[in-house]
Amino acid sequence: MNELSDPVNIESARLTDVPALCHLLQQLFSIEQDFTPDLEKQRAGLTLLIQQPDRGTIMVARNAEGHAIGMISAQLVISTAEGAPSAWIEDMVIDSAWRNRGLGKSLLQAILNWASQQGATRAQLLVDMDNTPAIAYYDHLGWHTSRLQMRSLFL
Repeated sequence: MNELSDPVNIESARLTDVPALCHLLQQLFSIEQDFTPDLEKQRAGLTLLIQQPDRGTIMVARNAEGHAIGMISAQLVISTAEGAPSAWIEDMVIDSAWRNRGLGKSLLQAILNWASQQGATRAQLLVDMDNTPAIAYYDHLGWHTSRLQMRSLFL
């Protein structure tokens, strides 16, 4: 892995980031079987999350010019198993031109720091079962596979 040689800044997303974040989500959702890129839905979801910082956050990695080159989001839920908040991590994506430089690890650490500061005692995420590079990546970072299986139902 090539470490970052170019300066990168990681900070909370702003509403002005939404178009660039939609572009990143398009890259992510184009490789996941359960989701389809939908610009209006992604714009609405990103806007809601940015406007409700008490419920979650989006961290953005910016290059030296200030362009969004990666993102990750987390939302808080109350875990009755933990008796404390838990962080659902979603939407981790690095622009294809910036991958394999350690940026994902930096973004993930930033979101875990945020979650810890919010009182979360556990973090969890979903990985597309066909995305073997992502599965290997999270295994490498020490994430454990759960015996739970995610189910979904559209309302």
